[in-house]
Amino acid sequence: MAILIDGYNVLHVVGILGRGTGPGSLERARLAMLNFLAESLPAADVARTTVVFDAHDSPRGLPVAMTHRGLNVRFAVRYEDADSLIEELIQADSAPRRLVVVSSDHRLQRAARRRRARAVDSDVWFAEVVRARQQRQQAGAAAERRPAVPLLEEDVNYWLRQFGGQALVDQMAAEQQATERQQPIEPNPFPPGYAEDVEE
Repeated sequence: MAILIDGYNVLHVVGILGRGTGPGSLERARLAMLNFLAESLPAADVARTTVVFDAHDSPRGLPVAMTHRGLNVRFAVRYEDADSLIEELIQADSAPRRLVVVSSDHRLQRAARRRRARAVDSDVWFAEVVRARQQRQQAGAAAERRPAVPLLEEDVNYWLRQFGGQALVDQMAAEQQATERQQPIEPNPFPPGYAEDVEE
């Protein structure tokens, strides 16, 4: 699944933009969002995610496209606005039914639906990402609290039998017996008649 994100739309909708003022505040907000996405999206989705920003506030010296912690980042240089670039990317997508377009902008949602891509409001999508991240963190914490308990062989065999694995249990037992039979007998280090010679 590819994800195409209207960067400034997400920043506005979730309330990150506008909190800070002064030089560099927009760049810091952009960076904070990109870091959050890189840490919060499933690893498989990060490389398939593109975040598009308007170019008029892009940092000096940065290319029109870059990668940030695996995320694809585009600045709408030579476009009227980010929406124009996003529409072009939607149109160029080779598998639009597997594309998710994240924006509350109705123009982009219509463009996504025309290609049968999934359009999601920024606040709804962002809430889903936050919820999934919290669930993964809670599951990880629970797994850390639960000590690993080694399984006894009889327990493994019991569960295999319960779930129709008796044939596998029998096969494992037969293989174990065959292995034991194949173990070479240690040769006697003493020559024949050595015991009798010692007795004499």
